[in-house]
Amino acid sequence: MGRPIGMLPAHALTLAACLVAVHEPTLPRTGSIARVAAIPPPAASAAGELTLGGDMPVHRLGFGAMRITGQGIWGEPEDRDGAIALLRRLVDLEVNFIDTADSYGPAVSEELIAEALHPYPPDLVIATKGGLTRPGPGSWQPDCRPERLKRCCDESLLRLKLDAIPLYQLHTVDAKVPLEESVGALAELRDEGKVRHVGLSNAGVEHLRRAQEIVPIASVQNRYSVTARDSEDVLNACQEQGLAFIPWFPLDAGRIGADVLAEIASAHGATPAQVALGWLLRHSDVALPIPGTSSIEHLEENVAAAGVRLTDDDLERLDGLATN
Repeated sequence: MGRPIGMLPAHALTLAACLVAVHEPTLPRTGSIARVAAIPPPAASAAGELTLGGDMPVHRLGFGAMRITGQGIWGEPEDRDGAIALLRRLVDLEVNFIDTADSYGPAVSEELIAEALHPYPPDLVIATKGGLTRPGPGSWQPDCRPERLKRCCDESLLRLKLDAIPLYQLHTVDAKVPLEESVGALAELRDEGKVRHVGLSNAGVEHLRRAQEIVPIASVQNRYSVTARDSEDVLNACQEQGLAFIPWFPLDAGRIGADVLAEIASAHGATPAQVALGWLLRHSDVALPIPGTSSIEHLEENVAAAGVRLTDDDLERLDGLATN
């Protein structure tokens, strides 16, 4: 990180710790993919639906478009044609929520999405974010000054070839800029018609409360998984208010839960990654996981998690894996 960890807000600590090491899922892949392939893979619609902001219905298994860039989330992917093919496969699998950010590449992820999918399917919701700068590969620094956020939004609109961004999210809370100023800029973008809905990312319950005093908030995107649950209070707040909660790095289950996940996966003819995603879908009906990958095989495996049906006993065992 280009900025000392200690200078970041509490909910950005996990962002700083994890963004540099998420090219591939943490969970082991057991050999059970072949068993899953014997069953017709479900589409993302099998995960159910939620409505973002009261007017944007999406299937509850989305796609995080960070890993389609180069190493260190920097520059072009090694296989540009493969990244385009992966994005187009999303549509076949009925994934209609894609989450990206101007800092992924930077700019590369947004450019690839437009190249692959524009003109967009009418039900596709694209969410992007502003607020992080990229000094170099694997390095991230907050910059949520209002004037910069407005400029970043304009640039994202051009890259994505959109008249309005369906969901524009503050990527982090910048300790150097009052939250009210940053969120106020997003509110102005909404008033100008450049943004349809506003969301937060890497934010706490108090940040959510303060932001809601300025503009309606449609979603919060924080790190969260079957073991990493330091944002449980934020999830609960979203559940109570009917806001979407978007877990990023949803497959970061860690070694502590590997045996339990593997056992449950074996019983269902699934993979540990699918079980972890299945738990998120059952844990809260406002959860909208966005597993990311650069592989079509892994994409298809992740989407097939929509068809995993965990038992109450499975859920109880998985609930006990929380490390925080």
